[in-house]
Order: sequence, then structure tokens, then C-alpha cells
Amino acid sequence: MKVKMTVARELKTGDIDRRIYGSFIEHLGRAVYGGIFEPTHPTADSDGFRTDVIKLVNELNVPIVRYPGGNFVSGYNWEDGVGPVEKRPKKLDLAWGTTEPNTFGTNEFMKWCRKAGTDAMMAVNLGTRGAEEARNLVEYMNHPGGSYWSDLRRSHGYENPWGVKLWCLGNEMDGRWQMGAKTAVEYGRLANETSKLMKWTDGSIETVLCGSSSRNSPTFGEWEAQSLELAYDNIDYVSLHQYYENRSGDTPSFLAKTLELEEFIYSVICVCDYIKAKKRTKKTINLSFDEWNVWYHSDNVPYERWSQAPPRLEDIYNFEDALLIGSMLITLLRHADRIKVACLAQLVNVIAPIFTENAGGAFKQTIFYPFEHLSNYGRGYAIKPIIDCPKYDCKEFTDVPYIESIATLDEENGELVIFAVNKSSDDAAELDVNLLDFEGYEPVEYISMDGYGKNEVNGFDASPVKPHNNPLPKRDGAALNIHIEPFSWSVIRLKK
Repeated sequence: MKVKMTVARELKTGDIDRRIYGSFIEHLGRAVYGGIFEPTHPTADSDGFRTDVIKLVNELNVPIVRYPGGNFVSGYNWEDGVGPVEKRPKKLDLAWGTTEPNTFGTNEFMKWCRKAGTDAMMAVNLGTRGAEEARNLVEYMNHPGGSYWSDLRRSHGYENPWGVKLWCLGNEMDGRWQMGAKTAVEYGRLANETSKLMKWTDGSIETVLCGSSSRNSPTFGEWEAQSLELAYDNIDYVSLHQYYENRSGDTPSFLAKTLELEEFIYSVICVCDYIKAKKRTKKTINLSFDEWNVWYHSDNVPYERWSQAPPRLEDIYNFEDALLIGSMLITLLRHADRIKVACLAQLVNVIAPIFTENAGGAFKQTIFYPFEHLSNYGRGYAIKPIIDCPKYDCKEFTDVPYIESIATLDEENGELVIFAVNKSSDDAAELDVNLLDFEGYEPVEYISMDGYGKNEVNGFDASPVKPHNNPLPKRDGAALNIHIEPFSWSVIRLKK
């Protein structure tokens, strides 16, 4: 398969905000208990944090982590998770049908963030609670001292404020499964007033308005327009959530889901800009894609209701999932001008790139690697290449390009990186790249994942699906020729 690609600085789509490589930890399943926090684990530090997990999080280079939910936050009283652990109440979590012991809460999460080298993206409860409780939490976490809530934090042993800058105004508030679900008008008014009070408490923070819970939501579009019109002046981002599945085993359609993702992103941008025009304002609302992943392998797995941290949503990802994750990341970067935050949901055990065993080991899922590559090498700004390649038709889509690609340029460090997915299960691609204005940039590394069956997985006993290095592609003047194997993920790094 012959493919032509042009890469040039003038094809820049936008500066890459590091927060686009964020993730998510919710009080759900074993994400917290047995995931990042397990005091009896052999690798646990003095705070009970699994250091083997922290090491893997460091490899992913995650810049920000959303917490504590998710559906969980819509019934969460943050006060239950602070102060002396022995005095914290056990509560029934109606979101997931479990018992929450509250032995891990806000301050524990912030300590974990510091040790994991990441920032926090906090969510407030706008389901069963409101503006007052949210602004109290901002005061507790961000105010230096001399007020009731900041002094309460200090009495809990945390003299200095945490300084959390990014806040979610609830979670999926349009969803009927959500505690305290609301209409767009109800939510828009509440989100506006909540954000206003939170920013009056700390003028340095940014807030995220809940968009529709997915593109398939019956309220999609109208929800964004109505809630944005009410809260536009007091919020900074609108959220998007999207998960994909392949229950039918239709791999060509599954890998083509990024066409739908592209349309979803574009639609939300259009709604944001419609409200901007309607309000005749110069303020632009950007996007926070704060839940995205593949999710379907572990649905309907039984568990004991009201138990503590039972295994929930523990998808074991295969190789085709890794290829879609790579393609989804490429799609997010194509919109780097508007997508400034994104969170792979979630980080550990629950639909996650890292999987652990209680009292045991941890392994990297197949989806770990594309995320790791983008997070570590996808810096600077994104370049959307011009690609001329064959296309295919499938059950759900037509005119699907076999090659999906993005380039990133980090001028500060003199590094150009090309990321590519070959969706063809049969044909290798001879990629002829025209580098228009990159004199002095030479290939230094060619990483790929290829040669695996679509259903191949990693596990505790063996993790066969992983990247390997290839011979460097040849550069001749402006031409760079890259051989890309069928059904593969590729990363080509060039340094000046």
C-alpha cells in the first residue's frame, strides 16, 4: 500500500496542552483500594500508596488526574473523607452499590498526586449538593488560612494550601443514572452560580461545565447550548465523554470509530462557538475530554452488593483496543487548538492501562503503550499532515483512511515525532513523507507494535504485547520513507 504524507510547520493545528494526557481515579471498584492505595501491600510506602503503581504512573507521565468521580461524586460528601481516619463514617455509595469506608479522601489523594508527580482535577458534587458545599471545598483546599474551612484543613495536619486549579462542576448531570440528574436549565443555572462562588473564593481557578454524557445522549447538542448559554461567562471548558466497544467483533468498524469521534468533537466546538456568537463575546470556550476509553469487556460481571472495593469494570484490553486508543489520541491532537484537557478513564484496574493484583504484582495493559508514547513524545504543537492513502468501506462507515497519523513538533528540544496507525490487517504501508521545512532533522528512533493477533492480551504471567525498535527509516533530502507493518502502531522520532 503506497501512502504519501506531507508534514510542514504551516499545517499546525494548535499548541499541545500537557493536560491532554490526563487520567482519572474514581472511588469505583479497585481504582483506589487495591489500586493506588493498599497499606498492606509489600511495596506500600508510609502513606499506604503502592509504589509499584506510582512507578508505572511515572512511566505514563500523567500530568493531571481527575478525582473523585465520575458517578461517585454526585452523592459524595467531601467532609466524610477528611480529618482523623478513625472518625470517618462508612457510607453506602448509591452510584456503584458498594460501601465506601472513606479511609482514603481528599488529602490522601493530594498527597498521592505529589508523590506521583501529577496535578489534581477535582470534581464537586452538584447532584445531591450545591454551590455552598463546593465553595467550602475550594476554601478548604486553596485558602492559606484564617478562615473556618482553611483552618480546618490546617487542624487536619496540612498547613499549606493544596492550590488545585482545575475543577469539574459535577459529572454527567444529564444522565438518568446520575444521583440528582437535572435538566439543562436546572444544571446551567446551578453550574453558573457554583462556579461564580468558587471563583469568588479563589480567582485563580478554572471550571469545567458538564456536557452531554455522550454523543448518543438524547439531550446531546441542546444540552450544551442551553447550559452554556446560562453559564458561559463563569466557566472555562465544556466536557465531553465517549467510550467505544466492539461487541460484534467487527474490527474494521471498530477502528473506524475515530470518524465518529471527529464529528463529535467538531459538533461540540460548533455549539460553543454558536453561543459565543449569540452572546457577542470575545471569550472562547475550550474543551475538556475528561472521560474517554474502550469499555465493554467486563460488563455485567457479578459482585456482592454493599461490599468494599469489589472488582468492577476490570477490562483486559487486547491489541485492537491499543490501536483504537492510539487513533483516539491522534484525533484529540488534531484538535489541540480547542481540546486542552483530556482524561483516559481510568488509571488503575477500572477500564485502565495499569492492572494490579491485591497483595500481588502489576502489569501494563496493551493500551498502556500508545498513551505512554504520546504523553512522553507528543510535545510542543500538533501538525495535521496531508495524507493521500487508500480507503476502505465497512459495515458502519465509508471512506475510512487505512492510515491515521499526527505529527508533533517540540521546537524547544528540536524533536519532530510522527505517530501512525495502520488499520489494514493485511497490507503493509510504504509511507513516503515529504518534510517541507525540517532541515537537519534526522531519524533517531522507530518504535512500533505489530505482528500481534487482534485479541492478544497481556497479563500477570506473560505480557507479549509491547513495543519494539526497528531499523531507522532513511531520509534523502526532504523525503523520508517509512515501512509500516499491517495492523500496527508506529512512532518515528527525529531530532535536530
